[in-house]
Amino acid sequence: MRMWRIQYVIHVLKDKKGIGVVEVILILVVLIGLVIIFKSQLTSLVQAIFQKITSESSGI
Repeated sequence: MRMWRIQYVIHVLKDKKGIGVVEVILILVVLIGLVIIFKSQLTSLVQAIFQKITSESSGI
């Protein structure tokens, strides 16, 4: 399944009708920048979610 995703991404990057490589790189840069800016908030959110999952699963 993972190989299919990689092949799809390569296909999209090579496709001249779709978005270009520059646009994909810009989107990735923006996403990475957002992750860096909100790293502490994302970390605390993920930890809170996993703590809730752990506490809820112990009751099952």
